[in-house]
Amino acid sequence: MKNYLIKLFTVVLLFTSYFATAGGGWPQKKGKGFFKLGQSAIIANKYFDSDGNVIDITTISLYTTSLYGEYGFTDRITAIAYVPFFVRSTLNKTQNTQTGAIIPGDELNAFGDTDLGLKFGLTNNKPIAISASIIFGLPLGKSALIDENFLQSGDGEFNQIIMLDAGKGFNKWYLNAGIGFNNRTQGFSDEFRYTYEMGYTGYEKLLLTLKVNGVKPINNGSTYETIGNGVFANKVEYLAYGPEISYKIKDNFGVSGSAFFAVAAKRILASPNFGVGLFYTL
Repeated sequence: MKNYLIKLFTVVLLFTSYFATAGGGWPQKKGKGFFKLGQSAIIANKYFDSDGNVIDITTISLYTTSLYGEYGFTDRITAIAYVPFFVRSTLNKTQNTQTGAIIPGDELNAFGDTDLGLKFGLTNNKPIAISASIIFGLPLGKSALIDENFLQSGDGEFNQIIMLDAGKGFNKWYLNAGIGFNNRTQGFSDEFRYTYEMGYTGYEKLLLTLKVNGVKPINNGSTYETIGNGVFANKVEYLAYGPEISYKIKDNFGVSGSAFFAVAAKRILASPNFGVGLFYTL
């Protein structure tokens, strides 16, 4: 059971950081930026297993406090950063139904894996905004690959993501679609990623969005096992969707709230990921 929970915990970390990236086909203008202080939470007692079935597990919780930022160096080049500077995870204690013995829980408070990247605008003042991004996943969190930890705040592997996004605005709506490839190291399977986002901008201070994200492994990873802990977050697969609402309190400051749900998934928690945030624009 412990080895099984380690795998799903790391999947949650990937799932959480995946939703932190944003911006779509539009890079920031020179000297402009978007910055967000976010808090996400997942509390789950169910899990999508390797066959896609939902099973019961010991309750595990993950709380991630992060900073996300985009800043335009030029009209075509934007810097991107996602820094989960505080990750807290807990595993509930359980009781053996036969002996009555209490199995103690566990907790971890640590820094998380960090994403740094650049977005390049491929079109300028065109009807369809197209951009390409490269993002480097830095293994700065606690990982069983190195520390033999049970609870982690990272997966222990350095990965590189290449994304291509295309966005178009019309009337009071906008659409964005993206496709990407994630090269993973340490024997993890590489992945295809895809995104879709639709937003409504017809309200003066309110932005409504619906986001769809997916991950599909290409199954080229090894059956690598961490030290004493079994396969670790390999061959993750899911389709996830959810709404996000952003409200401007002032012209350059506001709040946001989101909820994302995984469907058609394998090796991932079967519980929603709730998030709140404070954002600031330059």
